[in-house]
Amino acid sequence: MKNKIKTLFLIIVFSTVFSCSGDKQEDIIILDSRTLEDVNEDFKNLDIQPGINDVSLESLVAGVYWNFRIIVPSDASETNKRPLVMALHGASGGSTTAHQTTGCYIEPGLEALNAFIISPNAGTEQWYSISNQIQVINLLTLAKSNFNIDDSKVLVTGYSNGGNASWLYADFFPQYFTAAIAMASSYNPRRADGSISKINIPLYVIHSNADELFPIGITEGFVNDSRGAGSDIEFVIADGLSHYAPCDYVSYLQDAVTWLQNQIWI
Repeated sequence: MKNKIKTLFLIIVFSTVFSCSGDKQEDIIILDSRTLEDVNEDFKNLDIQPGINDVSLESLVAGVYWNFRIIVPSDASETNKRPLVMALHGASGGSTTAHQTTGCYIEPGLEALNAFIISPNAGTEQWYSISNQIQVINLLTLAKSNFNIDDSKVLVTGYSNGGNASWLYADFFPQYFTAAIAMASSYNPRRADGSISKINIPLYVIHSNADELFPIGITEGFVNDSRGAGSDIEFVIADGLSHYAPCDYVSYLQDAVTWLQNQIWI
């Protein structure tokens, strides 16, 4: 691992942070009780090996842990820096193993990237909660600071709740990512003041015409609204797939990787 670490959040103040609906606001101040050096040192001391690693890391708040899976390519090196993927699971409600479901569609769908993959656990909150924003951005920063990662190839992706979050992080944190892939999602790009936000990184949206939870017409409307604001969005319709069968999205995710490699990361 590299010894140098970029700046993390020691005191984080988020005001007027919007939810996925675009009209909820939170005014929250979160203070950490651990130092930057504490968190980085603990991260460096994790026993992370090539392949799948399920680990727990004490966060910036003492006694609060980030539970996540990190998949490490076997051939990453200074001369072979690999992409980094932040993979956000679907659903919410506090499943302690939600971050360990990468074998369903993330691993086979992203196989061609041979990337570092971080799959965090959202706990009992939605991905757009302040605590999860802190977790996602800090895990991303820790990985980029300690592993052989190509900073020009950083992807956020997810399904359902994680798909909504992929839009969110592309919208509010484009400085950390170079592309986003959202599956089975429904993200309203309209701000509280009525304006439509422009997504400043390329976004690939996959949605089924048979989605029972998020009707395709609504998602396609959000895509068109965002395109009208200048966003670069590819919209792909998955034929006949249930919202509750994410593993069936593998071939569509593989197509998205082809788009990423041939059109975006070139």
